[in-house]
Amino acid sequence: VQLVESGGASVQAGGSLRLTCEVSGLSGRAYSMAWFRQVPGQEREGIAAIPFTDTRQYYDGSVRGRFTISQDNAKSTLYLQMNNLKREDTAMYYCAAGRNVPWGWVLLKEREYTYWGRGTQVTVS
Repeated sequence: VQLVESGGASVQAGGSLRLTCEVSGLSGRAYSMAWFRQVPGQEREGIAAIPFTDTRQYYDGSVRGRFTISQDNAKSTLYLQMNNLKREDTAMYYCAAGRNVPWGWVLLKEREYTYWGRGTQVTVS
């Protein structure tokens, strides 16, 4: 299994970025997908997720209304569209895949996810 993030960059506050996660090697389709972020010295936090059951989107309150998670029909690529970026969005962003993670708050829990990418850095100034 391989997850590879890209799209991170340095942007000014108010700007936009689109992160991409290329997914390969997942067998079956029962995987929920999520984006997490981490600031040095802090815990990794879940910010957006799609459950394996359907296409609904689950967001942390800190990004709801500004970020949009999506995936292609083949579920081989996961996206995170980030608009109206704020300085506090500065972090390393990771995509993750977890088998059978159900709808609800657990979608943003790190322990529910087995496979992780190496991250892409987003810096907002």
